[in-house]
Amino acid sequence: MKKYTNIKDLESIPNTIQEAIALKKNPYQYASIGKHKTLVMLFFNASLRTRLSTEKAAKNLGMDVMVLNINDSWKLEFEDGTMMNFNTAEHIKEAAQVVSQYADVIAVRAFPSLKDKAKDSSDLVLNSFVKYTTVPVINMESAVAHPLQALADAITIEELKTIHKPKVVLSWAPHPKALPHSVANSFVKMMSEIDIDFSITHPEGYELDTQITKGIPIEYNQQKALQDADFVYVKNWSSYSEYGKILSEDSNWMLNKETLGKAKFMHCLPVRRNVVVEDAVLDSDASVVIQQANNRTYAAQIVLKKIIENLSS
Repeated sequence: MKKYTNIKDLESIPNTIQEAIALKKNPYQYASIGKHKTLVMLFFNASLRTRLSTEKAAKNLGMDVMVLNINDSWKLEFEDGTMMNFNTAEHIKEAAQVVSQYADVIAVRAFPSLKDKAKDSSDLVLNSFVKYTTVPVINMESAVAHPLQALADAITIEELKTIHKPKVVLSWAPHPKALPHSVANSFVKMMSEIDIDFSITHPEGYELDTQITKGIPIEYNQQKALQDADFVYVKNWSSYSEYGKILSEDSNWMLNKETLGKAKFMHCLPVRRNVVVEDAVLDSDASVVIQQANNRTYAAQIVLKKIIENLSS
């Protein structure tokens, strides 16, 4: 595998899920594969799970890791032909090539502005690194995608499912801040690639990019959508059609034990208690959010392993 910026970069998603589960049983079995190789992690936005799990994954493979919080250093310029006489100090063309000399793999995390739909949709920051680096790039969440999270989610479902084709529902939830679409986008794409009964529920006006949700059932009644579900993945996102706006904060969409039923509760974290989901759900045996977070390590580790093997071939 040459890079991991989208789940489509995986040659076989079902095989990768099984390989990650096997790796989880013995995470140090490839402890020397990354010897003398360096992962450089670039953060344009703060991170807890992504930063720690990806660094742990790399170290499980014997890699060295360097971390740089870009916005604490200086601002990079991504637009071509720009006169750089304002607040940007270096162009991506130079920065990406320089970092490539220090790294065998570069991982990038950069959120959207939620103001400029066209610019965010182009995934400018991530794709600029892909364009100008000379080493493989991993997406640690970008303006439109979070493929590491989606892989961890698929691993979790595979580990916990009790029937061959479980019913999985992605449900919108209220949130006081306008949030990106990246987690929801990648989750939808991932669920479309595995053998499950999948649907989405949200209030009207919160439709995701129809190019991503094409062919997937959408139900505007949450209670109806969640009937007999095996897994309920709850996530807030802002409006896509009225880009970046909060159209509703309807507290009735907060997930509670009654609406969840007998399903497993999933969330990427961090989660706002008693806004997105009530305490009674998070503190119950139905919640698998901690297992999801743990699987972030093995999602990143199997991706890094595949990239390193390609570098060595």
